[in-house]
Amino acid sequence: MKKLLISILPLVVALAFTGCSESSSSASSKFREEKTTLRLAWWGEQPRHDYTQKVIKLFEEKNPDIRIEYEYSNWDDYWKRLAPMAAANQLPDIMQMDLLYLKAYSNNNLLEDLTPYIKNKVINTEFIDTGVLSGGNVGDQLYGFPLGLNAPAVIMDANLAASSAGSVYKENWTWNDFEKIALEVHKQRHIYGTNGMKPPEVFFPYFLRTNGKNLYNPEGTSLGYDDDQLFIDYFDRQLRLLDEGAFPRVDITEQIKGIEDELLVNKKSPMTWAYSNQYYGFSEASGRSLEMVAPPGPNQQASLTVRPSMLFSITKGSNHKEAAAKFINFFINNIDANKIIKGERGVPVSTKVAEAVNKDLSTDQKKVFDYVIQIENRNHNVEKADPLGGIEVVHLLQDISEQILFKKITPQEGAQKFRKEANEILKENK
Repeated sequence: MKKLLISILPLVVALAFTGCSESSSSASSKFREEKTTLRLAWWGEQPRHDYTQKVIKLFEEKNPDIRIEYEYSNWDDYWKRLAPMAAANQLPDIMQMDLLYLKAYSNNNLLEDLTPYIKNKVINTEFIDTGVLSGGNVGDQLYGFPLGLNAPAVIMDANLAASSAGSVYKENWTWNDFEKIALEVHKQRHIYGTNGMKPPEVFFPYFLRTNGKNLYNPEGTSLGYDDDQLFIDYFDRQLRLLDEGAFPRVDITEQIKGIEDELLVNKKSPMTWAYSNQYYGFSEASGRSLEMVAPPGPNQQASLTVRPSMLFSITKGSNHKEAAAKFINFFINNIDANKIIKGERGVPVSTKVAEAVNKDLSTDQKKVFDYVIQIENRNHNVEKADPLGGIEVVHLLQDISEQILFKKITPQEGAQKFRKEANEILKENK
């Protein structure tokens, strides 16, 4: 676990992002040699690729001595392609980072501590709360700079979610309320009552928190809950909905390749479980006004926390770390850039930027800002990096979840298998 990154991440043969590496400049070779060239990589869907390129162009206009080459892909391909780059010491100067991978990369000495660039004012944190910034910490070092905040949410079409008796959603709803709503919608409208509640690594930990537990113990050396009935209850509810036709089969959800295929977008479900920053994509793809509500409780206030939606990290092998820090500062603090981004990577971490951007948003777009800020004000905890081994634990949970929903194993068998294998992975941290 604590040796080479290639033992943590799948090793593939490609050493570059196929078909998506571009240059944002067409200057002559001689002119290019006079510039500092940074490589930047991120994951996402096409809207993110489009606006990020606009931000890069704006940065280059204001910093003519710096040129940025960019590489992008979807989530799965992104991490597969970074692994061999890490092994060959060919990582980009700036890489978009996720809390799941932050410790794995930092522990293998692949990331630069960003603290010195804050201290020397290359990155301005005047309007960023230290608690928010700590979301990118591993120990006392900042290996990832949060780009925005988001939180788990249920994105809902209120019209589809209404039964014959009227509106079925109420504030502070419970898990039982959710199940009743899903069943009633299926009965009344002959569509699914919910999407597939994916990914399980987001909503199973949230379910645990509503029951006063966590996925990991504080040291990251074992699971953080002792009662397997919690695991069983979580998946039993999904199986009940599945048996009634109110929950999509796994083979149905596997056909969803992009947001245009999502059940909510196509009016085949009244709700989807997602992160708050995904609201923009669902709203735009559906062409309908949607609502965003907190996932069911109890104990929503204590259970629902914000997290860095994603981060920027500077890699240890970069030869242009200060220029890279300058770009991160621009991405975080430049108001014009963030008016282009519009919070798609999460609500801006700078309160000054967030206020400026929020003024220009539509009523529908403001829903994300209002939702996240309300959660942050009620619960000041910010989620931190997953423990070492978290990547394997997540893959294990995903695999067991599918086995349960395909009815290859029971929730009881899944609970035992998950506990045994997850603890075997995490004990390496002792």
